[in-house]
Amino acid sequence: MFNFTGEKPNNLGIKDGKLAACPGSPNCVNSQSNGGKEKIEPLPNVAIAEIKGVVEGMERTTIIEETDNYLYAEFKSKLMGFVDDVEFYRDPAANVVHVRSASRLGKSDAGVNRQRVEEIRGKLK
Repeated sequence: MFNFTGEKPNNLGIKDGKLAACPGSPNCVNSQSNGGKEKIEPLPNVAIAEIKGVVEGMERTTIIEETDNYLYAEFKSKLMGFVDDVEFYRDPAANVVHVRSASRLGKSDAGVNRQRVEEIRGKLK
């Protein structure tokens, strides 16, 4: 059986106030991007615990790491078990929560990462 989970990226986390840049493939969105198709608006400045509550209520989700200003979760697709890495960084200086959502494997995600972030945004309102 083929493994569709892929390898956990080694560039996750906050480095110098930034989440990792998108790899240039159309299966990633990042609120800290300078533009292009990967750019997405940051989330409102809410507590990480509030985001965790929303994420935990979503299907096939595993919380991997949580601090006061950072949350990292893995989302697994229903059909083939593809894994997306989703990170949230509460940036007090910018008064927002930055978000990055990226597929581990493949090139296209058919907009799944963007849809997920927008679903989370909607549940935070």
